[in-house]
Amino acid sequence: MIVVDTHIWVWWVQGDPRLTAHHRHYIEQHEEDEIGVCVISCWEVALLAVKDRLVLPLPVDEWIEGALLYPGVRLLDLTPYIAIESTRLPGGFHRDPADQFIVATAREFDCELITVDQRILDYPHVKTIAPR
Repeated sequence: MIVVDTHIWVWWVQGDPRLTAHHRHYIEQHEEDEIGVCVISCWEVALLAVKDRLVLPLPVDEWIEGALLYPGVRLLDLTPYIAIESTRLPGGFHRDPADQFIVATAREFDCELITVDQRILDYPHVKTIAPR
C-alpha cells in the first residue's frame, strides 16, 4: 500500500497537470495493491471547498463519494493509536494537524507517502515519494 497526501488525491482524481507523470505512474502501479486515503483528507477537501480554496465539479459530498471509488482506493480510518502518534512524531514535525495525521498514518502502515509538500519531504521519519 501507498498513502497519498490530500493534494495528490485531489490532483489524481481531477486529472490536474500538477500531478507529475512520475507520481501518476506510481499511483497507477498501486491500483491493484492499495492506495490509502486518510479520512482526514476528506475533511481537508471539504474544508477547502467551503472556504472556496478548492473548486470541485460536484458538491463536496458527491465528489468525495466518487473519489473514494477510484481503483485501489482504501479509506484509512483515524484510529486512537494514530491520533496519539500524530502528537508525538519524532524530530519535531511541524504543527499542521492534518499533515501530522497523514504522516502518522503512513508510519503506522509502514507505507510510502506521495506528496509535494516540502515540509513532509524534508521530514526524515516517514518514507516519501518525491516528485520528479
